[in-house]
Amino acid sequence: MHTINEASEIFRQLAEGLGRSGRSDFYTTLVEQLAQLLGIDHALIAAVTEPHMATTLAVWSNNHHQENVAYPLIGTPCETVLGREPCLYACDVQARFPKDELLSQLGAESYMGLPLFSSDGSAIGILAVLSNKPMQLDGLENEILRIVAAQAGAELGRCQAEQALRQSEELARESERRLNTLLNHLPGMAYRCLNDQHWTMQLVSQGAEALTGYHPDELQDNRLISFASLIHEADQDRVHLAAQQAIQQRQPYRVVYRLRHRDGSYRWMWEQGQAVIDDDGHVAYLEGFISDVTDQHESQRVQDAVVQVASTVTSRVGDDYFHQLIITLATLLEADAGFIALLDQPVPQLLGASNKINAVLPATAAQTVSLVTNGQLIDNQTFMLQGTPAERVVFEGESVVQSGHAFTLPGTSLSTQAWIGRRLDNAKGDAIGVMMVFYQTPLTTNAFATSVLRILSTGAAGELERRRDHRHIHRLAYTDNTTGLPNRARFMELLASMGKEAASQDDSLSLLLLDIRRFKEVNDLHGHEVGDQLLATVAERLRQASLSKSAVARLSGDEFTILLPNIEDVRLQEVVFQLCEVIRRPIQLGHRVFNLDVSIGVASYPSDVSEAGELFNAASIALHHAKRRDNSVCPYTQAMRQTLERRQWMTERLHQAIIEGRLQLYFQPQFSLASKTLTGAEALCRWFDPEWGWVSPSEFIPLAEERGLIRMLGDWVLEEAARQLSVWQASNMPLPGRLSINISAQQFADPQLTAHVAKLTACVPPGSIALELTESDFMRDPDQAVTITQAMRQAGYALFIDDFGTGYSSLSYLRRFAADALKIDISFVRDMLDNHHDRAIVQTIIAMADTLDMKTLAEGVESPAQADLLAQMGCSEAQGYWFGRPLPADEFASMWLTP
Repeated sequence: MHTINEASEIFRQLAEGLGRSGRSDFYTTLVEQLAQLLGIDHALIAAVTEPHMATTLAVWSNNHHQENVAYPLIGTPCETVLGREPCLYACDVQARFPKDELLSQLGAESYMGLPLFSSDGSAIGILAVLSNKPMQLDGLENEILRIVAAQAGAELGRCQAEQALRQSEELARESERRLNTLLNHLPGMAYRCLNDQHWTMQLVSQGAEALTGYHPDELQDNRLISFASLIHEADQDRVHLAAQQAIQQRQPYRVVYRLRHRDGSYRWMWEQGQAVIDDDGHVAYLEGFISDVTDQHESQRVQDAVVQVASTVTSRVGDDYFHQLIITLATLLEADAGFIALLDQPVPQLLGASNKINAVLPATAAQTVSLVTNGQLIDNQTFMLQGTPAERVVFEGESVVQSGHAFTLPGTSLSTQAWIGRRLDNAKGDAIGVMMVFYQTPLTTNAFATSVLRILSTGAAGELERRRDHRHIHRLAYTDNTTGLPNRARFMELLASMGKEAASQDDSLSLLLLDIRRFKEVNDLHGHEVGDQLLATVAERLRQASLSKSAVARLSGDEFTILLPNIEDVRLQEVVFQLCEVIRRPIQLGHRVFNLDVSIGVASYPSDVSEAGELFNAASIALHHAKRRDNSVCPYTQAMRQTLERRQWMTERLHQAIIEGRLQLYFQPQFSLASKTLTGAEALCRWFDPEWGWVSPSEFIPLAEERGLIRMLGDWVLEEAARQLSVWQASNMPLPGRLSINISAQQFADPQLTAHVAKLTACVPPGSIALELTESDFMRDPDQAVTITQAMRQAGYALFIDDFGTGYSSLSYLRRFAADALKIDISFVRDMLDNHHDRAIVQTIIAMADTLDMKTLAEGVESPAQADLLAQMGCSEAQGYWFGRPLPADEFASMWLTP
């Protein structure tokens, strides 16, 4: 068990390792430090790269870093971990996974693995620690592993998100490259349309407005006007005929015609396109490009300008991209100033295109990401949108004012009279920013400038959206996606900062750790979508119920935490009571109403702990006690830590006792109720500790099950019981009948249990052993139970169903279990003389066993009246104090086996 100072030092070292997030050596440093902190031989972090495959990100083995490897997950303990809760194999891990070459290479005896989750809850990797000897982790070490797993998952998720973003950027650059190819034919319009009489446009590029005067939205689906109606009447038939002939011949069509502009003028167009044929051989749609050939000189000028800008900004990223873009643009367009600004909120496409200047925008302010006046960059400014040219650009998409509207640029004294602006849209078409140039004197022409802005707005919008994505990724790394609350990583930072502040100002700091009771049942019954809605509702209630300076976070699953600075004890109790009340208020989702309950662990600094950094551990201990008791709120006390320490000490001492063979087997006789002769015995484990004396099986056996020692304990009992049987047989004192040995639920979960038992009891015939399994263990997985019990029967072992009547099993499964006997639980035998209900249950069990050709064996028989009544009912055998108490092997043999 670690001391408080040791725990503090461990968390300090852990914080230093976790603080390397974002650095290239994050994983290598983390596994090395984790191995040193936990004192284990091997540690690794791996990412799931494809189904059933993982690639290590860092491997630490025997005090050295190892080369990263890719390995299949099938047949490894990592496969059992992925997507599940933490998984511990305390010993014999190679025997359990003989096909795992990595385990063999490392020489690992034990294994502890935790899944790494991304922010959306999907499993993306594995954290594993391995030891060359049996492993047992205490509460602090488990907490360290959970923290490291959470941070490693967040780091892996962040890296994957960055990789996805880089790929997105590469695709965007490729898209821009293709766009630059298209720019060689600009000014012009790319389109996709139906092959009907209206040439109904489905997709229209931004070049449509320069060619026709109509916004692409107005042309799409003939919302305002059809494209075919703009073609000069004298050219319509010719153009239609030429296009249809080319389509029939599966050839591209090329036509030249006159097109009516929105201002009433006609301009000559050159169009090239082709039909896209579907799988049935029909024309799905037409794709093509239209360019204005009226003024080749202007077209060439625009192309040269775009190429110049593109060549200037191609290698730039981030703020440097925007700076170089606006400087080059202002120079080319001979503007006095210009800026690119980011809106504080995206503006939906339909609202932005409404042209209602007096409408209310979701965005109320904008911040420049690059601002230039007279060729010089100045500091970025935040300004209100209302009444500014930027607001007009958002509404109109593209805005040109040639003269007369004075506007002073934010943060400058520069007054302008004219401007040209272009709205910057994200991939969904929502406005996220504006790009504008300004003039101090009136404009005489704007066609060239608007064409250039229109072309360059795509790249600027893409870079602006990536800038938003970077911020979004940062939020994802520190925000829980389901509830919007700070996540575990952010909570640890808040705890450190608020704890430091409390210590420096001699203030208090309280930590509440909340766990929604039986929340897993909601997820299992109603699905994760309903569970997420409930968590979001709980989070909002916690946020509203908390004090103004408090911090609320979601740690994982159904666990929340609240930090409350400088709060008095009375007020703290009021807050805790209020939180319980708000969580217990019914939550209605659709037609269902959910009533939740909560367990809360409470710890305060400095009254409960001497260091604020110990608050989380103390609150975790308090929460552990709250969940084990009916009381939903549990303040931390030192006694709780002592209780956990005793359990930890007991775990360590029990582990050592098993390894050193310091346990004992006692044997209780079993008798035939008809003949009153010895028919067998039951092996019972006993533990005498030199310091604590006799430790009750009701204490150390459940502890062994909880702490992962039950398999090791069960193996010792099987092997020792078989050895004792062999000794009695060699001494001419064979045990009549069979020796009953209990099998735990964890042992019974092993599909290879029959072979494992045979190996441990090889020194005696299988027919001399009866394996006892509780009814509840059978019913955890009835189909697997049927398979295992049948295999055991075939191997020659007898099978007893223990504690029968305390669980639930159907007759159909009971018949298939192939058991030899039902053991009637002591709880029914104890009161059956006075309680007719218990007597009826015992009679029913005996009748059921007779029907299924099974024996019955009653436990806890302590009086001749009980024995007589059981015999009258037809019970086959019995054991209990009336027949004989459990005795050590020599005393048992002396009393019952001596000829």
